[in-house]
Amino acid sequence: MPPESLSCKECKTVYPLDARYVCERCFGPLEVSYASRADADPEALRRRIQAGPHSLWRYGDFLPVSAPPPGTLPAGWTPLLRADRLAERLGLREVWIKNDAANPTHSFKDRVVSVALARARELGFETIACASTGNLANAVAAHAAAAGLESYVFIPHDLEEQKVLATGVYGTNVVAVQGNYDDVNRLCTELSGEHEWAFVNINMRPYYAEGSKTLAFETAEQLGFRLPDRVVAPIASGSLFTKIARGFQEWIDAGLLSGRLPVFNGAQAEGCSPVASAFAAGHDFCRPVKPDTIAKSLAIGNPADGPYALDLARATKGRIDSVTDDEIREGIRLLAQTTGIFTETAGGVTTAVLAKLARRGDIDPDERVVAYITGEGLKTLDAVRGTFEAWRIDPNVSSFERAAEQRAGALA
Repeated sequence: MPPESLSCKECKTVYPLDARYVCERCFGPLEVSYASRADADPEALRRRIQAGPHSLWRYGDFLPVSAPPPGTLPAGWTPLLRADRLAERLGLREVWIKNDAANPTHSFKDRVVSVALARARELGFETIACASTGNLANAVAAHAAAAGLESYVFIPHDLEEQKVLATGVYGTNVVAVQGNYDDVNRLCTELSGEHEWAFVNINMRPYYAEGSKTLAFETAEQLGFRLPDRVVAPIASGSLFTKIARGFQEWIDAGLLSGRLPVFNGAQAEGCSPVASAFAAGHDFCRPVKPDTIAKSLAIGNPADGPYALDLARATKGRIDSVTDDEIREGIRLLAQTTGIFTETAGGVTTAVLAKLARRGDIDPDERVVAYITGEGLKTLDAVRGTFEAWRIDPNVSSFERAAEQRAGALA
């Protein structure tokens, strides 16, 4: 089912499939609209999906680009792992972890960049750019390098060193801006009007956002073409959160899934929680905030899709919660110690909110819950610095035995 147009999410004005992201009439966001799938054969669709590559491109029928260009890094088809020890710790029966740290640059941003870059190349762009809190910078730099395109990544000046190093290595132009992400985004919005560049999360945003739907498609397929009862996902701009829902709904509409949308729980860091604050206050808008949290990849103080995230949580009987930096660190440790998955701070936020929901009794013990882990812990090592101590011993058995006794005594 090919894409037909871009359309405004607010006033429904239709535009051609070019590089634009905001409605000229009401300034609402644009999204990709597809031809009707009413006459599609679900079994034929399923067979085509299952015969596809082990990447997000197996879902070409539901994307604005049907096939990747040559030189594309393979993104998607990441593990969905049943986390029985985590579930037991939380008093739940069935918890699944969708581990998107297994992507080429170790975050879900490889999905959105894959789709945006493919569309940018169709439109003739030769330079790719982005405003980023880190993970997107990694992905843009890597995918541009693989495609042989020039790239520019604009980041806050105080970004985690690990993410800066993992960006610059690809030979991109790293531009550190004195300000927070919202300052970076405003600058890039201005630059997108001055340069013939494809800013993946600005003038290419309608296509970029479609990549997040593939998280829903993979989850459903890996569950045997079944829906989860509840999802827990992080919220930064709100795009990932809402596009996962759109992915599930598109497959319901296409007859690939039966049932209704899962309950959607959003997760934010308390130091940057405009959507969680709006949810708690009963508002349908988000007041911008100045970020102050270790979860820098979620530190968007003025989230573009915040109102839509609020609508989704309320429509599905979910909610949006926030957690402190200490809870984030504990969430990182909890996930690592029960699943063997080391997540960055955003995953710590998601895991901590999952634990909060379980403690509060919001989750029925028999629900099938999927939590989305969006990035690798090696990107935010400082978050776990000082959380444990190595044993220091002399190179002999007696020294080890003394240390072991002291350790046992301390634990007792």
